[in-house]
Amino acid sequence: MIELQNVTKCYPIHGGERTILDRINLLIKPGEKLGVLGRNGAGKSTLVRLLSGSERPTSGKIIRNMKMSWPIALGDAFHNHLTGYDNMRLICRIYDVPFEDKVDFVKEFSELGIYLREDIIKYSSGMRARLAFAISMIIEFDCYLIDEVSAVGDSRFHAKCNYELFEKRADRGKVIVSHDPNFIREHCQDAVVLVDGKMHHFDTVDEGLAFYGRHMAGAE
Repeated sequence: MIELQNVTKCYPIHGGERTILDRINLLIKPGEKLGVLGRNGAGKSTLVRLLSGSERPTSGKIIRNMKMSWPIALGDAFHNHLTGYDNMRLICRIYDVPFEDKVDFVKEFSELGIYLREDIIKYSSGMRARLAFAISMIIEFDCYLIDEVSAVGDSRFHAKCNYELFEKRADRGKVIVSHDPNFIREHCQDAVVLVDGKMHHFDTVDEGLAFYGRHMAGAE
C-alpha cells in the first residue's frame, strides 16, 4: 500500500508561502485504480510529484510499501546530453534491471529507430514522451502514475500504450490524473477531487465525477 498521512505541501512565494495541499490523507491499496480530478492549479501535479518521491511533503508522512513508478511518459529525468540508449541504460542500472535484453523492445515500441542512439537534446517532445513510456514498460512497478501527458502520438500509438498499461498490467495499481471523465470512468474504481488544497473522497467514481462537474460549473 501507499499511504499519505496528514500531508501538507507549501511553496514559498513573494512575501510568504502558498499551501497547495492541506493535510490530505490517502490510502492506495495493491491493484487499486484511483482517479484524481481537479481544476488547473488544484494540486494534481504536486500530488503526483509527492507520490513519485521527486518531492517531499512540507509536513505529514508518506508510507510506501509498493514500488511506485515515475509519471508515465514524463521525460523530465532524462539527461539531455546522453543518448536515448544511454538514458535507458542509466535508468535500468538505477532500478537494478538488466538492460541488454530490453533494447529491442524500447527501440521498436518507441518507434525511434536509429534516433535511439542520438542525444536526447535533439528529440522532440513527442520523441521524449515515447521513449519515457517505453522505458516505463521495461521496469515493472506495483503502481503506475499516469498523468495526462501520457497521451502521446497518434491513435495507433495510444492503442499500443493502452495494451501495455491497462491490459498486460491490469492487476497493477494505477493513479490516473485526467480532466477526461470518460477516461477516469473507464479505468478507475475510485476517485478523489482536489479543491482548495483539500482532498474529497467518494465511494464511487460516478459520485466523484458528479461532484467534480458541479465544482467546475460553479467555478465558471
